[in-house]
This record gives sequence, C-alpha cells and structure tokens, in this order.
Amino acid sequence: MAQPSLNTSVVSTKKATTIVADLSPVQKPLVIIGALAAILLFSVIINVSNVTQGVLFIIGLALGATLLHARFGFTSAFRRLMSVGNVQGLQAHMLMLAIASTLFAVILSTGFSFSGITPKGYVSPVGMSVLFGAFIFGIGMQLGNGCASGTLYSIGGGSSSMILTLVSFIGGSTLGAYHFKFWMEDTPSLPPISLAESTGLGYFGAWAVQMVLFAVIYWITLLIAKKKNPPMMKPLPTITGWKKIIRGSWPLFAAAIVLAVLNALTLTIRGNPWGITSAFALWGGKALMAAGIDVSSWSYFTGSNGAALTQTVLADSTSVMNFGIILGAFISAASQGTFKPGKIKPGVAGAAIVGGIMMGYGARLAFGCNIGAYFGGIASFSLHGWVWMVMAMLGTFLALFIRPLFGLKNPKPTDSIC
Repeated sequence: MAQPSLNTSVVSTKKATTIVADLSPVQKPLVIIGALAAILLFSVIINVSNVTQGVLFIIGLALGATLLHARFGFTSAFRRLMSVGNVQGLQAHMLMLAIASTLFAVILSTGFSFSGITPKGYVSPVGMSVLFGAFIFGIGMQLGNGCASGTLYSIGGGSSSMILTLVSFIGGSTLGAYHFKFWMEDTPSLPPISLAESTGLGYFGAWAVQMVLFAVIYWITLLIAKKKNPPMMKPLPTITGWKKIIRGSWPLFAAAIVLAVLNALTLTIRGNPWGITSAFALWGGKALMAAGIDVSSWSYFTGSNGAALTQTVLADSTSVMNFGIILGAFISAASQGTFKPGKIKPGVAGAAIVGGIMMGYGARLAFGCNIGAYFGGIASFSLHGWVWMVMAMLGTFLALFIRPLFGLKNPKPTDSIC
C-alpha cells in the first residue's frame, strides 16, 4: 500500500490529529459487501426482534464508523499519557465526558425517553471487585492492544490479532461470570454511589462538580504537556470537503462529540448507556450451553442475564450494537481503502490472548469496561466510573514494563511522533 504523501502546508502536525493527504483507493467490492450485510442484518433484527433493536443496530454502525474514522482510542490514550506524557487522547476523553455528562444530566433528571423506557445510568458498587477488575483490565488492554471498543472496531478495520483478543475476551468474561458470586458476596464493597442521588447534590450539583473535575484534569494535562513536551500523535490522513465524512479521518475532538451524543441517544432509546462486554459473557454462556454445560445456575446468569440465554442474541441490545460497531468500522475502513488484514507475530498473538482474558475477567468484576464503566459510569455520575479510571491508569503503568516481554513497543520521549 502506497504511503500517503502528507501536505504539511495545509495542516500543522504539531497539534492536529489529521492532515490532508493522498488516500488509498476505495475498496468498492468490500464497501458493497459491508453495506449489503448491514441491510440484511438490519432486516433480520427488526423481523426477529423489533424496530428498537434495529435502531440500536444503526447506532452501533455509527459508533463503529466514528471510532474507525478517528482511530479513537482509550488504550492508546492511556499508554501515551503514562509513557511519554502525551495528553491529546485524554483531553478528547474529557471533552467527550463533559458533553455526555451534560446530556445524561438532562435525560436522567427528566426521565426523557424516545422508547418509553425509563432511563437509568450505570451506577455500580465500589469495592475490591472494581479495584482489581479495572486494574487487570488496564494491564490487559495494553497487552491486547485494544480495549473493548478498540477490539471491535479494530476487527472491523482489518486487524487480524484482534480476533484472538476478542475470542480471549469472551473467554475471560465467561470466567468472570463463573466467579461473579465470589466477588460480589465474599469481598468487601461499598454500595452504589451516585454523585447526584447519593450525595444530595442532585443532577445539577453533580454536573457542576464533574465539570470542575474535567476542567481541572484538562488543566493538569496542559501542565504535563508543557513540562514534558511529548511527541505528538501521528496525524491521520484526510481530505477536504464533505468527502471527509466518508473517506477521510476525523479529528479526535469531533469524534469525542459524536460519541457523547450517540451514547446519550442510546440511553434515551434502550434505557441504559452504551455497553459492550455484557454481550461477551452472554456469547460465552451460550457457547457453553451449546456444549452441554448448564450455566443458568451461575449467579451472574440470573434475572435478565439468565433470560437472555434462552433468546436469540439479536434480542440482546448490547450484542446488536456490537455487531453494528464491527460492520460500521468495516465499511469505513473499506471506504478509506485500509482494510488489509496481515500476519500475526507470535509475540503479538500471545499478548492478545493474555490481554483478552484479563480484559474479559476484569470487565465482569468491575461492572464494565472502558465504555460501560469509564465512559458510561462517569457520564452517569457514578463513583465507580472514576475509580475505574484511576485503577486502569495504574494497570496501564504496570503494563508498560510487561509489553516488551511480548515484543511490544512503548512510545519514547525521543520519538518524533507517538
């Protein structure tokens, strides 16, 4: 594949995350296949389930396209911050969380819904399960080279190693479901704490507190960048005009805004924020059921989780959105001409497997991943979302010393880009 010729006279690479360049040709056959697959799957979903599930599938397509076009990373953002002090990714996170928190505050306080389902945020207990789960998730996502959302959109984008990560992710999530009772009942924990409902602040007060926290974190990132003068992210190739929406890469901040809006839209339609990893436990549980292993007695598979075992996965909103993310990323990658799976190095394969297991297990313990716990939790004003962020950062720091054992490289202060 020919390397894009960067036109640095158009966009400065110092701070910009995109740059005007020559793009690879559109992979038209793949775009057609992806579009037909999306139309077919949408038709099947609304036929075997309902229109609401179909709408959520479309939102999944939009999420996958957004993540792919901006290469919006949680794993890479944490790694760049902890290794060289690059703050561009975390700054985009703060913008995304600020917008999502604003929208969530309005939705949760008013009960606004497009589907008639009362919206509820992700507010979970804070205990050893979250501390340990988020910590090992932080390690796992650095070894697997992708978080939950990163795994899905990277598979759609053509990353071969992420298939191993996903399979291991499912395995780890299923193991976490098996051990769920122990972590919930036999380890110390505080109850769910909402900054809005558990403190007397209300949603406006909690929103104000979080806005201050986001501003403080953003200010700290500016100090870090000034002190360390880290290498900037390598700008992604894009074009000008309306074609940028389909063909070019998107700026991180633009993607942050779109992701926040799509998460809020998800909340108003299905009654819960965007999530990913509960589907992995469901898929693993169904696979074991098909193999003759009864998982319905596991503590995790009770209530709605247990009911999902007996239904088609197309009735599970998280599964449907996950399928949409993969397909949306696939269509976007083909539109950019970048869908080109490659060989997997042994070290990368080993890291992908270990990392996937750790992420799956950690997500089950921590009531979610970078999306359900970090993004959805903080936007829902849950204390566990903030705890998840801190512990995943610590896990990332430790992973920087583990990655080289698998032949994985970390950004260095002497790099020109990271």
